[in-house]
Amino acid sequence: MLRLRVKEVAKEKGLSMNKLSQRSEVSYHIIQAIYRDPYRTINTDTLNRLARALGVPVTELIEDVPDSEV
Repeated sequence: MLRLRVKEVAKEKGLSMNKLSQRSEVSYHIIQAIYRDPYRTINTDTLNRLARALGVPVTELIEDVPDSEV
């Protein structure tokens, strides 16, 4: 199962949810939902925007977690 690492990467970069929302042009509510549920399904455009805003490749925002650990 895929897990989004947006919260962890944003924290490493020192970005708040509000700042990430502004930089990525992704709704604050979507970012808030991703923080609450990192297994949430998002579209590739949103993923690309978040990666660009965080200055990382998309692959750094995705983690493959075994189903047994979910």
